Amino acid sequence: MPLLKIILGPTAVGKSDYAVNLAREYDSPVISCDSRQIFKEMSIGTAKPSAEQLSAVRHYFIGTHSIHENYTAGLYELEALQLLEELFKSHEVLVMAGGSGLYIDALCNGLDDFPPADQELRDSLNDRLRTEGIESLRQELKILDPASYETVDIANAQRVIRALEVTLSTGRKFSSFKTNPRKKRFFEIEKTGLIRPREELYERIDRRVDEMMRQGLENEARGLFELRRLPALNTVGYKELFDYFEGKYDIDEAVRLIKRNSRHYAKKQMTWWRRDRDINWIEL
Repeated sequence: MPLLKIILGPTAVGKSDYAVNLAREYDSPVISCDSRQIFKEMSIGTAKPSAEQLSAVRHYFIGTHSIHENYTAGLYELEALQLLEELFKSHEVLVMAGGSGLYIDALCNGLDDFPPADQELRDSLNDRLRTEGIESLRQELKILDPASYETVDIANAQRVIRALEVTLSTGRKFSSFKTNPRKKRFFEIEKTGLIRPREELYERIDRRVDEMMRQGLENEARGLFELRRLPALNTVGYKELFDYFEGKYDIDEAVRLIKRNSRHYAKKQMTWWRRDRDINWIEL
């Protein structure tokens, strides 16, 4: 049976370098599993693989879609499975790399059968977001579904709203939909998680943010400012700069917040993966 090797881990841990080296060992491309690197308009702020890494081996799902598309984990599951079916015709081992837990879960296990959107309830929750702020919705989610509060990216208002919408519309906790049996795949899966000591990881995150700013992240964000309401741009590195452009704070504070929120995101990633006993963790 063909084998898919998945390299995962928190932001800035070093997944790209590790995956490229592994891919060269197996004469494999690298299949990205990142919910933001997939967008062509977002390059610097999503830390896409470097030109050197991209030229070393072929990459898939890097800059292949537009932020104007309503791209989801469900669509990724379908497109990635189609790609794997084609690539496994000529490869016994394929390498995948990414930090998006939901996308990795979708590919490995299939998505649970969540109910369709309740647009009226969603509009009501969005109205509450505008009038009451995100913290009110977070606290309601914490009371109604503590498990989702711990695993959902609570800095992402739309994730919080979706969890509340499902919980309120069905009477079932959002987290309860994550208990369906796994879908069977036509390939074996081997997950390798990369970790580093916390202080080292945080230093790498800070250095990466400084490097992004040197590369022109501010200009990239300015070019996307008019589109800031699109869901894809509700992303660390962009939303803090959008607030700076709106005069909420100065550039130094924006950079500080990008670093802080990137660290928070790394913690959320690790919280998501700690429940997965199939991951073999390697400390770099």
